[in-house]
Amino acid sequence: MLLQSFLEETAPRVPQKTALVCGSRRLSYAELENQANQMAHALRSLGLRPGDRVVIHLGNCVETVVAIFAVLKAGGVFVMVNPTTKTKKLAYLLDHCRAAAIVLPTRRLAALRPMFGRREQLRAVITTGRGLAETDPAKPPAWTMDDLLARHAEDTAPPAIPTIDMDLAALLYTSGSTGSPKGVMLTHLNMVSAARSIISYLENRPDDVILNVLPLSFGYGLYQVLMAAQFGGTVVLEPSLAYPHAVLSKLTEERATGLPLVPTMAALLLQMDLGKYDLSSLRYVTSAGAALPVEHLEGLRRAIPQAKIYVMYGQTECARVTYLPPSAIDQRPTSVGRGMPNQEVAVVDPVGRRVASGETGELVVRGSHVMKGYWEMPEATQATLRPGPFADDRPALWTGDLFRIDEEGYLYFVARKDDIIKSRGEKVSPKEVEDALYCHPAVAEAVVLGIPDEVLGEAIKAFVVLRPGCEVSEQELLRHAAEQLEDFMVPQYIEFRDTLPKSENGKILKQELQEVLA
Repeated sequence: MLLQSFLEETAPRVPQKTALVCGSRRLSYAELENQANQMAHALRSLGLRPGDRVVIHLGNCVETVVAIFAVLKAGGVFVMVNPTTKTKKLAYLLDHCRAAAIVLPTRRLAALRPMFGRREQLRAVITTGRGLAETDPAKPPAWTMDDLLARHAEDTAPPAIPTIDMDLAALLYTSGSTGSPKGVMLTHLNMVSAARSIISYLENRPDDVILNVLPLSFGYGLYQVLMAAQFGGTVVLEPSLAYPHAVLSKLTEERATGLPLVPTMAALLLQMDLGKYDLSSLRYVTSAGAALPVEHLEGLRRAIPQAKIYVMYGQTECARVTYLPPSAIDQRPTSVGRGMPNQEVAVVDPVGRRVASGETGELVVRGSHVMKGYWEMPEATQATLRPGPFADDRPALWTGDLFRIDEEGYLYFVARKDDIIKSRGEKVSPKEVEDALYCHPAVAEAVVLGIPDEVLGEAIKAFVVLRPGCEVSEQELLRHAAEQLEDFMVPQYIEFRDTLPKSENGKILKQELQEVLA
């Protein structure tokens, strides 16, 4: 099965049912299917070939969902990019995946046009929203999505594209320990398998209404839309949880039954008087992206007693690995559960042997949901995908995360093998933050670490040595970082030091700093 089949099979079955709610806009399944087909034909007319990559640089809006399904229907590969991504990183991603097209808000076109013009592989720019009334003659040419939909108004059947489930459906970029984002290659089979497995243990059904504040550029948020298209549910898209009262009011108004969260969102909600809102429609709440503190877990259970709480663990490389059944929370509140359906997991020592219960080892996963590899990064792929302690010798996913496993197979997260920071449910590369700090003329040395934080999971702390004779305040340096980085990557703390500990070969000893913080 192909990923777009979720929508293509559901739309004829429930054509008038609401598929998406976004602000005052409501789109039925028939309307979503028709617009995705029209847009797919438009992409083909612009020269998109099977396998071409299309960057979707949008927030949580109807156009994002239309673009995702349109790219799939046109035989392309969609590449989600966070809407807060700065120009330098966007340029890197466009070059790395050799994008043939990009979809972005019209308001950003003028600022990005010079950068687009220097990329010969970029053949088309598609904008959403007001501001571009006619085809932009500059290179690459730009069109509005509305104009393209109007031109292909009669093309409401999907294009005939010879795609099979082994073909790529998406590239989802995730930061690595080297600081260079890695493009996780996900096939149709990978994503269909993951979605079906998650749907099965959440027991999703057609009357589910999912209120999603998670970015669609984040795999956890993306799968809410894909899964709903499969079981025929409704997704209510909200831009963020910046205005929690508005989100909770929307939840009440739409009678949402599902609420996916990351722990930082749970912490924010639990600071509010949730008794003021009618949350009786909620059937389940999910948490992923970082470890959910037990205090937050118990707070959610008290605030929404009728809702099942699912604690989950996953990676971009496979979407999801484990879930803790709500019935097991009382016995194992610190566990992330057991492996989800249609996969096999193991906790192994450095040579790949299964560890005994209670011991710590690396989590290894095999299943049809495991990525194909990292886009044009063969060494990283070989290091991550290699045989595990399973019945066959096919490559499995070595997660790089350390776990303990108990006698009944329940898993307990311990730590990461590398120094990736997980803050607000997002992966943050310390090197990427350090590089941004180094761009400030007063900074001589910088090192970034994650420190435990009850709200963020991990807070980002930077240790900085200034150049002789230079002065800069913490607030000025934070403003500088905010100009270079996505919001979730900006440090929460900066500590100025005269020197940083180093090894004999000049390498900064992060471990020594970590021990001081412990």
